[in-house]
Amino acid sequence: MTTLPTSKPPRLDARLSAAFAYVRPGHTAADIGCDHGKLSAALAGSGRCPLVFACDLRPDPLEKARRACAPYGDAVQFRLGSGLTVLAPGEAEDIVIAGMGAETIIEILEGAPWVFDGRYNLVLVPATKHSILRRWLARRGFALLGETLCHAAGRWYAVMNARYGAEPFEPDGLTCLCGKLAGQEGFGAYCAQQNVKLKKYRRGLPPGPEAEAVDELIRCLGDRSV
Repeated sequence: MTTLPTSKPPRLDARLSAAFAYVRPGHTAADIGCDHGKLSAALAGSGRCPLVFACDLRPDPLEKARRACAPYGDAVQFRLGSGLTVLAPGEAEDIVIAGMGAETIIEILEGAPWVFDGRYNLVLVPATKHSILRRWLARRGFALLGETLCHAAGRWYAVMNARYGAEPFEPDGLTCLCGKLAGQEGFGAYCAQQNVKLKKYRRGLPPGPEAEAVDELIRCLGDRSV
């Protein structure tokens, strides 16, 4: 029997608030890389999810999550382990993966072929290399349903909502860099942040078609940074 909440859910920063909003009400959620457990606690304590799996690779963060989620009893269950290996297919239909780089998120998803199914709602919050994750999603047949641009801890984040079942395609460079964020508050600053990284990448390229293509992307991002 689920214990009724005895305290208010924790306040979330802009990044986790955006992730919270993409989790579907009434669905069981998995918080992969739960860290301090604030998102897990908010999902359970608000009543948005009847059950949340708080999962982390390391014992210490998982212990912090246990303390944060203690008021919500068995509405939160805890799993220690790597990525989605801690879940059986179908245990959770809304899956949040936050607090790690895009390449790690991709490794986690590739290691769980069962998520290549339209029943699963993915909420992805890459800490780095947003463009790499967008390209992978497009190539692997995941529709990018929405993105939310938010500022937290001095950085811009793109919180992505994706689901399997789209026709795979090869996105162009600007799509990879900007996604669905155009028009959102802070978009110019986000483009400037992306452009700094792109210019660093450009310095390592020899003269040729790739360098020319990157130069064009730098120009396009510059136009959007104002």
